[in-house]
Amino acid sequence: MSNFYNQTRAASSLMRRLKRSLINPTAVTRARCFTTAEGHRPTLVHKRSLDILHDPWFNKGTAFSMTERDRLDLRGLLPPNVMSSEQQIERFMVDLKRLEVQARDGPSDPNALAKWRILNRLHDRNETMYYKVLIANIEEYAPIVYTPTVGLVCQNYSGLFRRPRGMYFSAEDRGEMMSMVYNWPADQVDMIVVTDGSRILDLGDLGVQGIGIAIGKLDLYVAAAGINPQR
Repeated sequence: MSNFYNQTRAASSLMRRLKRSLINPTAVTRARCFTTAEGHRPTLVHKRSLDILHDPWFNKGTAFSMTERDRLDLRGLLPPNVMSSEQQIERFMVDLKRLEVQARDGPSDPNALAKWRILNRLHDRNETMYYKVLIANIEEYAPIVYTPTVGLVCQNYSGLFRRPRGMYFSAEDRGEMMSMVYNWPADQVDMIVVTDGSRILDLGDLGVQGIGIAIGKLDLYVAAAGINPQR
């Protein structure tokens, strides 16, 4: 009897939520502002000190509050001034506009590749800020993180490579792939992008340098579709 009562109450609650959604359509829009519930829950961080500052998933740079700095053993490891994320982004955008020209490796280095290089540096040190910049300027930077610039990135990836992203499976890994996937640090994965490195944007077989395509696609899925970057 108790189970029947609980089921009835749950059904009534669901009907009330549906009615509110029909009366107020914006409620549905607000509910879809994130993909996973984890996006609005506090995250338990098991790292401390420099390990956090070297982890782009959790690093906030000078945006760490003094309370966070004390709890995470960061006091003294950052400049004493605490900045908001908005101030950080504003400062970065000023630097980006200034460095778009200065970051070129020479006359043959297009402006678009310079933009990609600067954004990639931000991605390496502060992933949250990187996606905030990308979301706020998606129309301008989508062609930088993906087509057409990503084709040039893939052609020059060996010289642009700074830190590993994604996973690499070769013919020598045959029989080991089942165990290799557990080397990926995420507990849950919602989406993967796979390429064999051939026919990259009609540029031909670029082999392992085709990883830039997979990285660029996932960046757009995070920025435009709300996929959790940790998943």
